[in-house]
Amino acid sequence: MTAMARAENKVEAGGTAHLVAALAKALREQQSLTQDELGRRIGYTGSAISAMETCAQPASDKMLVALEEQIGGGLGVFEKARKFMLLDKYPPQFKNFALMEAEAVSLASYETFVVAGLFQTPEYARALIGGGFPKLPHDKVEELVEARLARRALFDRRDPQAMIELILDESVLRRPIGSWEVLHGQLRSLAEDAERDNVSVQVVPVERGLRGDHAGTRGDMALVVTKEHHHVVYLEIEDESVLVSDPVKVASLTHRYAKIRSQALSPDDSLSLIRKLAGEERT
Repeated sequence: MTAMARAENKVEAGGTAHLVAALAKALREQQSLTQDELGRRIGYTGSAISAMETCAQPASDKMLVALEEQIGGGLGVFEKARKFMLLDKYPPQFKNFALMEAEAVSLASYETFVVAGLFQTPEYARALIGGGFPKLPHDKVEELVEARLARRALFDRRDPQAMIELILDESVLRRPIGSWEVLHGQLRSLAEDAERDNVSVQVVPVERGLRGDHAGTRGDMALVVTKEHHHVVYLEIEDESVLVSDPVKVASLTHRYAKIRSQALSPDDSLSLIRKLAGEERT
């Protein structure tokens, strides 16, 4: 990592990263361990420990697990910090929604350009994040990929199990991100997710507009029912986001989503299309 990247990390590091750094240093010193000694115990260099303690490179999820095992002392502080460290890594416009999504009772999304982040494979997410503008440093890309993949825990959460819907414009299934191989891997993963008992995936055909109406022309949205059973809609464009909670506006957007869903292929037909496109051969 360059000196500039380290300096940027120190400025951008959130409160959780600073708290973890202070706790790790205090517990390390309490146990009379040098940075090199702690590093050897958990599989990192002394420089990596130093970077973590100064927030030049905040602790990764893997490092937090190792710190809990080696110096946590049964307190569980590093384990509890994992969720909040991941939240700190999300872009500012996404943080409020990320926590809401993780605790959602139900989540229904409509996407017009790329596969929804919750469903993305590591390769697809890496190509998407790394290929954006302005370009991000490699370490920042990997950090964002890690945070995005952590969201997939929602698929397997129990008590309560989250009900998850995804509606995609067909063009998303045909748009290569990174390479055709990356896209096909993403489609295969999407097909596997679509077979989960708490997941529904539907596709709006590209020919929909020929019918004279297309309810999805105004863009993406994500509808959430929170653990308190509040209904919220998340909208994002060009790194700006809006959380809509006004009941009248939420109702209007919910009705639009329902219309989009009615214009999509059935889940079974959608899955067949996804599988077909995943197996396409291109030269």
